[in-house]
Amino acid sequence: MLSYTDLKKGVLFVMNNEPYEVLESSFLRMQQRKAVVQTKIRNLITGKILDRNFQPSDNFEEAEVEKKEAVFIYANRSECWFHEIGNPKARFSLKEEVVGGGAKFLKANTPVTTWLFNEKVIQVSLPVKMDLKVTEAPPAIRGNTAQGGTKVVTLETGAKISVPLFINEGDVVRVNTETEGYVERVKG
Repeated sequence: MLSYTDLKKGVLFVMNNEPYEVLESSFLRMQQRKAVVQTKIRNLITGKILDRNFQPSDNFEEAEVEKKEAVFIYANRSECWFHEIGNPKARFSLKEEVVGGGAKFLKANTPVTTWLFNEKVIQVSLPVKMDLKVTEAPPAIRGNTAQGGTKVVTLETGAKISVPLFINEGDVVRVNTETEGYVERVKG
């Protein structure tokens, strides 16, 4: 069992039969009152972020979250299909909501990490940076580039991101899947 003082950044615990991760925590003691721990927590199933205060009387069960490696195969009708590493026959599908916003950057044979809670996949972690080929890029237009010009291009997975003007069709760019933004040009 975890007490309220054990709720530090990165700790996983169960509240209302759902797993939560502590994003931020701070100890607060006001005059003549009991000490509390102010936290910002994220529900690992829904992704919802909450601000909660916990008191000395609160106890929590530690969340048993298992991480397994898997490989992305393909996406079809808002479902993403994966298979276990080393066992291509053990396939499973997840809704795009479970995979999250990074689903648009997934291409075939991309390794991912799945998070399991009570034998059920609740979250998928993608590689932070991925290299993707630009399939469509409008021509660069000369003009006011004092703040640095950008344009929107389409990647091989169908995702659209904003990149600098010097990126052309056929270039390979590195994308941060967490911020969903351009990082650098890999090959051009």
